[in-house]
Parts: sequence; C-alpha cells; structure tokens
Amino acid sequence: MNNCPCGSGNEYAACCEPIITGKTTAETAEQLMRARYSAHEKVEIDFIFESTHPDYREGYDHKGTRDWAEKAEWLGLEILGTTAGGPGDEEGEVEFIARFRSKEGVRNHHERGQFKRKRKQWLFTEGKMVKSQPVSVTKIGRNDPCSCGSGKKYKKCCG
Repeated sequence: MNNCPCGSGNEYAACCEPIITGKTTAETAEQLMRARYSAHEKVEIDFIFESTHPDYREGYDHKGTRDWAEKAEWLGLEILGTTAGGPGDEEGEVEFIARFRSKEGVRNHHERGQFKRKRKQWLFTEGKMVKSQPVSVTKIGRNDPCSCGSGKKYKKCCG
C-alpha cells in the first residue's frame, strides 16, 4: 500500500494524486492543502504553482520552491484546524504544521493558509506564519497552594 504523504491514511492514488494530476478538483480547502503538501513531497512544483490563485502569484519563486521540495525530507503534515473552506464556502483557512528535515535540522512550518474559490475551484492565496507563543511563567507565592496538587501551601510542600 502506498500511503498518501498528507497523512490521511488513504492510498496516494485515491487521495491526493487525482487532485495533483488534475483528474479531480479538491472539494474543500483542506483537501487542497493536503494535496499541496503531497506535491511538495512528490516534487510536483507545477501543481503548487497552478493551485495558487492567479491574483497571488506575483513573486512566486518556482526555482526556490523546487529546491526546497527536493532538498527537504518531508516528515509529515498535521492539520490543526479549519475555518470555513467547505464544499459550500467561497473562502477558507487551514491551520497546519508541515514538518521537514533540512540541512539546519528538523523544522516546523506552522502556517494559516488562506484559500479562495475561483470558478468552483479551490486555490491557495497566501499563508500567514504562526509564531510560537511565549512560555508564561506564573510566580507562586510562599502561601499559595502548591502547583503539584497536594493541597498544601507551596512553602510546606515543594517550596
């Protein structure tokens, strides 16, 4: 069985390949996002360009995209959530993390991809990178309940 790179658990021939080859179109923004990830792994750069909305192609770097796709070892796609982007919608957003290994090591590409329909076909418009949230540290006072859950005061427990 040739599992699809997008992580759906389906065979590539029944999942992203028909979208990439143009035999069918993506029914949802998420399907297009999955196909675009698979296209990176399969180095199907023409599909990545063609599935980009024409109004957003300015500055597209075909050679740079090919280099990235060829040189990266693609480790997986995680869909974190979608907003709209269904069969009856005209716009949608897919938040995802694409994991890959490059010469710099393992990297996470965390993005909120924006999608629009044009002539009933989903197209990628732009991606907004999601930055890691800063770690928040809550200072525990000596007389506060201990964070370990013991029910004792911090100073009598872990403090």
